Amino acid sequence: MKKFIISMSTAILLSFGVSSAASANTYQVKNGDTLWSISKKHNVTVNQIKSWNKLSSDRIVPKQILHVSAQKTAAKTAAAQAKPAAKVQGVTFTKELTVTATAYTADCKGCTGITATGLNLKKNPNAKAISVDPKVIPLGTKVYVEGYGYAVAADKGSAVKGNKIDVFFSSKQKALQWGVKKIKIKIVK
Repeated sequence: MKKFIISMSTAILLSFGVSSAASANTYQVKNGDTLWSISKKHNVTVNQIKSWNKLSSDRIVPKQILHVSAQKTAAKTAAAQAKPAAKVQGVTFTKELTVTATAYTADCKGCTGITATGLNLKKNPNAKAISVDPKVIPLGTKVYVEGYGYAVAADKGSAVKGNKIDVFFSSKQKALQWGVKKIKIKIVK
């Protein structure tokens, strides 16, 4: 009888452990949620959520259960947390990169102004957005760009490869004034 009680107790404890671990990896969509807001809550990118859940669009519905982490991502996060992070004025940075920065605008012939993450730059001309190589900086990442300020990696471009970024400006004149620069950017934790 003692063995049975111990076995049942162990099984119950293990099931609680497994279910709480699973719930940490999932999220139930609430009214008003967007993939963007969920990605920010869980410190992942929109594309990661779409990939883990095999979503072909940004459409989600209340009470939908989404995977918000993956085994590899959890391991990377743990490794990143083990590294010391720099803090400046209350903001924690996890990484610093030297990049070549050019500028772009949504005011070109044929440009929709809609970024890869769905941000409408024509309707949000004051947005601080950059175009990145998602292999270097994941979409949705917050960064501090020297000479530009805090921005979000909201877009990707065919010419943006490796340690290169494009900085968004609302006018062609401002984009031309920016030119091409070698600058440092910091990834915000």
